[in-house]
Amino acid sequence: MSHVPAPAPAPAADSPAQPARDPRDEAPQFVLPLVVRIERGTPPARTDALETAARAVLTLLGDERAHGDGEWAEAVRDWEDARIRKVVRRARGAEWRRAEALPGITVTGASAEVRVFPPVPLDGWPKDLAKLQVSGTELDDPEPPAPADPAGRPVLWLNPDLEMSAGKAMAQAGHGAQLAWWALPDTARAAWRAAGFPLAVRTAAPADWLRLTTSGLPVVRDAGFTEIAPGSCTVVAEHPGLR
Repeated sequence: MSHVPAPAPAPAADSPAQPARDPRDEAPQFVLPLVVRIERGTPPARTDALETAARAVLTLLGDERAHGDGEWAEAVRDWEDARIRKVVRRARGAEWRRAEALPGITVTGASAEVRVFPPVPLDGWPKDLAKLQVSGTELDDPEPPAPADPAGRPVLWLNPDLEMSAGKAMAQAGHGAQLAWWALPDTARAAWRAAGFPLAVRTAAPADWLRLTTSGLPVVRDAGFTEIAPGSCTVVAEHPGLR
């Protein structure tokens, strides 16, 4: 099994986060890079990009290389032992081909492609990833996504009161998926992985948000480094195995 840290306190910094400093701040800081492919003429749908990013995070966490004696295991442990950071950058054309040449995993959705890489030091990004842009990840849904059924598959509920860029929301969806992964028992994790990590990302109805955040389900709290206020609840992870 992968290395699973204690669930409290929740980590921070563009992450499933509590904003207060703790001993994790003294550890070397790592970041999990995610790159979304955004070609000029064929950008992915926003919701599909969010769902694909969340599945990419889970795919890395469940990969044999990320735990035990795997080649990525030490980096993953160092990342989990510090603040859990994720950064989404965009690429197209030759940029995307160079990103694909680096060690990582590409996860494909209906219209989205997201490549996730093993964690790297905060100031030690590979050159071909460091020069990719963070901005410019504004995406839209051509049609409203179908209603989600939390009884049938996990749902990552977005805060209806927050405005986030697609890149920011992709990182937050990844945090929510990771918190659900940590909270699940081993058997439920194995079943989720075997099924290909099905999930949905939807914006919660305003009337449901308070109930969701006080339900005991995993809640992502942002550290406030970008876009939104520190401590903001961004995502609630609802998985059938957590009821």
